[in-house]
Amino acid sequence: MTLAKRFDAWAQQHEQKGLERGIEKGIEKGIEKGIEKGEAMLLQRLLARRFGTLSNDVVAKIAAASSRQLELWGDRVLDAPSLDAVFQA
Repeated sequence: MTLAKRFDAWAQQHEQKGLERGIEKGIEKGIEKGIEKGEAMLLQRLLARRFGTLSNDVVAKIAAASSRQLELWGDRVLDAPSLDAVFQA
């Protein structure tokens, strides 16, 4: 096998590995986004059930929140005396 053919084979192997890594990272990111969206939807449902219809501002705030922030607010849903108390810092 010539050096050029060996180099081409090596390049194809590394290209394939890079493609596989990119696909794996894309899948992981998609799963993370799906989990975050599910957390946001559950939080909205719980808040609406506990405090009534949510304003567009509250829905937008939830949609823009990080996973960590959603978890924090979710922990407060059961004990907060008001909707505002859920979102206090």
